[in-house]
Formats: sequence, structure tokens, C-alpha cells
Amino acid sequence: MNFSFLGKYSEYYIKGTEITIVLAFFAVLFGTLLGLALTLLRRSKIKPISYIATAYVEFVRGTPLLVQIYIIYIGLPKLIGIDMPDMTVGAVALALNSGAYISEIIRAGIDAVDKGQMEAARSLGMSQRLAMFEIIIPQAFKNILPALGNEFVSIIKESSMVSVIGVAELMYNAGIVRSNTALGLEPIIVAAIVYFILTFTLTRILGYVERRMKASDIR
Repeated sequence: MNFSFLGKYSEYYIKGTEITIVLAFFAVLFGTLLGLALTLLRRSKIKPISYIATAYVEFVRGTPLLVQIYIIYIGLPKLIGIDMPDMTVGAVALALNSGAYISEIIRAGIDAVDKGQMEAARSLGMSQRLAMFEIIIPQAFKNILPALGNEFVSIIKESSMVSVIGVAELMYNAGIVRSNTALGLEPIIVAAIVYFILTFTLTRILGYVERRMKASDIR
């Protein structure tokens, strides 16, 4: 195998890695906000709202991410009448996808909170909405932080999908290196190693944070 191309093309991998991390960060950030909104809408007593939110989550979880990316890439500019940068479209597509999965994570976190917490808050005169935001959701988020971290890891890997719409993330840039060097395998192996380093490092950090959180709970 020949990896001598790295001396000339390492900048492609560095820039691609930066964009991959930025995409994943904003996808999980806005996905978390969307996921929280979807969770609350699914718990709404207004049935049509609950059904629509549930249908969205089930649709996203039941269709391939690649299909969703194409729908957003082709449909969003037509819907709003504005051509958007590929980077923005990719981030939106990943956030909309991540939001559905994070909604399930948050729902599980809320359900894991002792039901007596809500009853105690209501007995103190708090409204259900106030109790949800002041008592239940903070506890739920503490419980689901490891799962949110795992979603970040997943999005780092899934961000490679947005290369199909021209976003210059890690996989897209690896494709450029392949074309320029006429090497079929080596540029992809380098990309795979970079993905592994990113996800392995992040997984280790998340494991450390989770252990610290458990230790603080014991105290």
C-alpha cells in the first residue's frame, strides 16, 4: 500500500474532519432542541398534535437517512424559495434526523423519573408545565447525557452521508484525494482511521464523564 500521498493531501483530511465535527455538533445541538419539542408535543393532551409529532418520529426512524437528505436537499429550497448552502442543508438534514432519535431518548429519560416527583411538585402548587420544566426535565437530562453522547458518536459516522450533496466533510474530501491520486483504497483507509480516532476518543471521554456522574450520585 502507498500512503505517500498524505504529505500532499493531509490538509484535505484535516479540513474534512473539522467540518465533520462541526456538522455533528450542530446536528446534535439542534436535534436535542427538536427532540425535546417533539417529546412534549407527543405528550400533549391535544390528540392531533400528539399524532403529528409521533408520525414524524416514526417516519424519520423508519426511512433511510440518505433518502431524508435528498428530500431536504431538493425540497427545502423549493419550500422556502431560497437556495441554501450545501453545508446548511446537510446540517438541517442531520438535525431533523437526530431530533427524532433524541425524542425517544428524552421520552425514556422522562419516563424513568419517579412519578412521585410530579405528584410532589403538583402538591406544592406548581402547574404541570412548570413542574415538567423545573423538576422532571432537568432530572431526565442528567439520566440521558450518556445516551446523548452516543448519539453524537452516531452522527459523526452518519455525517458521511451528506457527501452525496457536495458537503466537503471527511468522506467527500477522501473522495477528492482518491480522484487526484488514482488510488482506490488507501484514501478510504485513512478516512476510516480518522473516523475511528474521533469516535473512540469521544467514547472514552463519555465513559469517563459517566463514571464521574455515577460517583457524584453515590456521594
